[in-house]
Amino acid sequence: MTYSINNNEELKVVIGAGQQNNNPGWIQTQEAELNLLHVDDWANTFLPNSLSAVLAEHVWEHLTYDEGVEAAKHCYVFLKPGGYIRCAVPDGYFPNEEYQRIVQVGGPGPIDHPAASHKILHNYKTLSSMFETCGYTIELLEYCDEDGDFHYQEWDERKGFIYRSKRFDHRNKDGKLGFVSLIIDAIKPV
Repeated sequence: MTYSINNNEELKVVIGAGQQNNNPGWIQTQEAELNLLHVDDWANTFLPNSLSAVLAEHVWEHLTYDEGVEAAKHCYVFLKPGGYIRCAVPDGYFPNEEYQRIVQVGGPGPIDHPAASHKILHNYKTLSSMFETCGYTIELLEYCDEDGDFHYQEWDERKGFIYRSKRFDHRNKDGKLGFVSLIIDAIKPV
């Protein structure tokens, strides 16, 4: 199915949507129907320059760096100028030993799908450079720096809700961060 749009409609896509629909009005997809690495999936579903936004919450860490670049290139073709990818991944600089054990390379993927384990642990530099290589400009929304200090910029959840974030994750309580994501907007230039 190819989605077509009229001038008043915005196409917004969630990659690897899972069971929850935290983004009403967005097209919810799973890997079996829209694989980031299969350009034919994209070409059979969307027209070039037709998407306003792509949301990927804890998806890109299941790709190697080179696969991540390839996926970013595919998205670039189908995003409108000014469109963006809101990408959230585990943060390699978050200073929490238990968190790092959970998000490490090789761990954890779904038990019934071991190939889906984590292939990379990004930090704000690696994730940014991966998208910049493809021509995107980067806006850092949430991330930890090399010293483990957490940085936060206000962002509008209506432009892509990320549950695993400072504001929305249930593990963040009483001003203490229990679980964070590295969150960026990678914007296709106008």
